[in-house]
Amino acid sequence: MNKLLTSAEHDVRVRDVEYTHDGTRMRGAVVAAPGTRGAPGVLLVHDAFGPGEDMLAIARRLAALGRPVFCADIWGARTRPRTMAEIGPLIGGMVADRARWIARVSAAHEAAGAQPELDGGCLVALGYCFGGSSALEYLRGGGRLAGVVGVHAGLDLLDPGADWSAAHPGASVLLCTGADDPMATAAQRDALQNALTGAGIDWETDVYGGTVHAFTSPRARNSPDPRVIAHHPRSAARAWDATTRFLRETLPA
Repeated sequence: MNKLLTSAEHDVRVRDVEYTHDGTRMRGAVVAAPGTRGAPGVLLVHDAFGPGEDMLAIARRLAALGRPVFCADIWGARTRPRTMAEIGPLIGGMVADRARWIARVSAAHEAAGAQPELDGGCLVALGYCFGGSSALEYLRGGGRLAGVVGVHAGLDLLDPGADWSAAHPGASVLLCTGADDPMATAAQRDALQNALTGAGIDWETDVYGGTVHAFTSPRARNSPDPRVIAHHPRSAARAWDATTRFLRETLPA
């Protein structure tokens, strides 16, 4: 992300963390202000492009606000695909094996909880695009989270008829989505909201007009098809404000 760091963002520390899942080496990271210990924080789940600089920039912003972050690695080995030809099989593999998909997020949650900077029992999972889908699937599968924020989450990856009975009812969910996102249609939003209500989960959906998929992503500025993917600065700012407000509401200071 091409932006100057604020002084607070510059001061945060980034520490690589290796962990494993099913024999695969995962490379996460803790991002936190100096001296942070046992604090409620964020499990950041990357988009389809993996745990790259865009995700690290988000983690720095959150850490500068006093929220330590564990950056998950869902693909493994900190893989950062560049093209849809690379991304398609990665997402397809997770959707085809949802138990493995949920287990990948669970492994990141466990690794986060083992870090001295974070309180593993008081985390919000924040996911962008595929990461939002991942966080929701993890919650549905029984992930013990204080909350989930899905920013332009791919609701098309979720099974609208899936059983949510294992979901932790004490969690809250925030969705920040574009009104015209073909990967999160009105019907898909309704199906998810009905499932959350049925599971006793508090939820909020913020829908931004004139906005499609990946609206916060710097990569979307050069989208080959702005009818599907396009950067929208105003909606991105609104989603950030909603996310930080949700964290204040959901996590203790």
